[in-house]
Amino acid sequence: QILRVKVCGNLKYYLSPLYSTVVPSDAEITVNYRYGLPLITLPLPSRRERCQFVVKPMLSTVGSFLQEIQNEDKGVKTAAIFTADGSKIPASTLMGILLMSDFKLVINKITYDVQCPKQEKLSSEHATEMETMMSLVHRLFTAIHFDEYRKKKENHLLEKIDHLKKQLQPLEQLKARVEGRSEARISRLLWTGLALLSIQGGALAWFTWWVYSWDIMEPVTYFITFANSMVFFAYFLVTRQDYTYSAVSGRQFLHFFYKKSKQEHFDVEQYNRLKDDLDEAKEALKRLRHILYFRLPVEELNDKN
Repeated sequence: QILRVKVCGNLKYYLSPLYSTVVPSDAEITVNYRYGLPLITLPLPSRRERCQFVVKPMLSTVGSFLQEIQNEDKGVKTAAIFTADGSKIPASTLMGILLMSDFKLVINKITYDVQCPKQEKLSSEHATEMETMMSLVHRLFTAIHFDEYRKKKENHLLEKIDHLKKQLQPLEQLKARVEGRSEARISRLLWTGLALLSIQGGALAWFTWWVYSWDIMEPVTYFITFANSMVFFAYFLVTRQDYTYSAVSGRQFLHFFYKKSKQEHFDVEQYNRLKDDLDEAKEALKRLRHILYFRLPVEELNDKN
């Protein structure tokens, strides 16, 4: 007889226990509190020694905590945190939320069951005081490190703008060449239209005064005008635009521009994307250099702009 076992449910919840090995009794992870901050003690796989990590509950995240472990021990190839029932915890989760309940830490295919000490529930008044104190500390931290953050952000935006300009430089040259040739074709098209209208007017005058009389040419001119009206109406039905010389010229320019862009291998979408990124970077740099903008909400920013 063959024993068959069928796994029901989502397979990812069963990966954590199958992914790990047995943890030695002397290699456990402990969580203690010292001076009000959590102190996590865990064994490092390569150095075979225990290391303590001080966690800032409201600032540190699961991702930063795992990164600190990997920075401390280069032998840590994989690290992840799961809940007690096997669900993976996102890297953006705050450590303060993680330490509210027990969890599992997986390091190099070894699973550690971490038991968090129960914290005493604060009264409503004490909780309000703690929130006020945390808000004050956060504002103080922002005020102290604001200039440093602003300088780093400004340097980053300047480097980004310089990089985008270097990428746009060859595209700008190619675009100028394509635009020049498109403008030349539009100019030739307009002059050709003027020449045809002149020929039409001269032919009608010649037939009226030298070949026939006005009594014969009057219905001819009427049907020519009616035919032109039909052409203009057909243009409106196709393009949904009024037949004006500026609109026709712009439409033909775009037609020639995109046709010439394909011939010259000019990527219009890439150019537009780089231009949008450059405009956004310049706008961000402009707002960064005005400290007042960091003190106003988005609605007031739009009003001032």
